[in-house]
Parts: sequence; structure tokens; C-alpha cells
Amino acid sequence: MKVGYVRVSTQGQNTARQEVLMQELGVEKVFLDKQSGKDTARPELKKMMEFVREGDVVIVESISRFARCTRDLLELVEQLSGKGVAFVSKKEALDTSTPSGRFVLTIFGAIAQLERESILQRQKEGIAIAKAQGKYTGRPPKAYPDLEAVLDAWRRGEISVGQARKHLGVSKSTFYRLVANQKKEANKSHE
Repeated sequence: MKVGYVRVSTQGQNTARQEVLMQELGVEKVFLDKQSGKDTARPELKKMMEFVREGDVVIVESISRFARCTRDLLELVEQLSGKGVAFVSKKEALDTSTPSGRFVLTIFGAIAQLERESILQRQKEGIAIAKAQGKYTGRPPKAYPDLEAVLDAWRRGEISVGQARKHLGVSKSTFYRLVANQKKEANKSHE
């Protein structure tokens, strides 16, 4: 059975181009996700991985629609191979039912990961330049006007951690980070 997998990154993006390709290729069942491909925790991808069986062929428009990093790509294809399922990516003319297809898959996966890492590196460099120019300051820290009073009451045992957290509207980890930050500030002022 030919099984298609279609993915776009957001709800607003159009899947028509990929769906037309699936029809042209005679795909019998299509699984469609509308979310980022940054990880493999996608509902339709999981359903597809459970659905396929020996002898099936999973077809995608391109590797980037299936996985965003080499590790995920190779892991998914290995799971498919373990079930006796071939993987075909039309854009890259890749077919894992052949030895050359498996070899090319590794190369294309590495290139896709390199591209993603290059994008992230350029983003970091851009942020560093913007920070150096004073154009990027990041998100301003949240203000807690009654932080000291709440922490003092907590330290005196007048309120519990849960009550202090509720009053400040913070998670447990944020509460303890605020405690640590206040302690650091107090130590700095004593130096």
C-alpha cells in the first residue's frame, strides 16, 4: 500500500500542493499534520507509523516534510525499515528500498541538519550583533512588587511555599529561582 505523509508548519499553511502530489502518485491513504517538524511528537505521524505494515511504501514530498534533523530522519526510516516498509521522498528522488537510496538518505539528512544548524548559528550571530548595538535587550524581567514581603513572610514561616507561589503567581522552579536571586542580590549589597 502507498501511504502518504503531508506536513505544514502551521494551521494557516496550505497542504494542496503536497496533496495533489499524493493523488498523482496513487497514494491510497494520507496522514496530514499541521505543526512544526522540530520533533517527532506529531499525532498524524504517530498514527502513520502505527498504521504501516510490511510491504507498504511511505511517500513524502520532501525530507523536510518528514523530519527536521538527521537523527530524527534516520530513526524514523529505521523504524519503517524494521517493519519492512520503504521510504520515498519525491523531491530528493530517494527510495530506501535500494542500497544507494539508503546511502543518499544519510547524505541528504546530514545536509538538512547542516542547513538547520546554519540558520540557528546565523540567528545567534544576528542577536549578538543586535545586543552589541543595543538594539536587542531580550524580554524584560517580570516585576514582583511585593516579592520581598512575600519572601520575608515565607522565611519567617508565616506562609508555606505553596501560599507564597500562589500569591506571586509563579511555578515552584521560578519561586526558588527568585529566592536564589534575592539571596545573590543581598550578598552583593553586603560586599
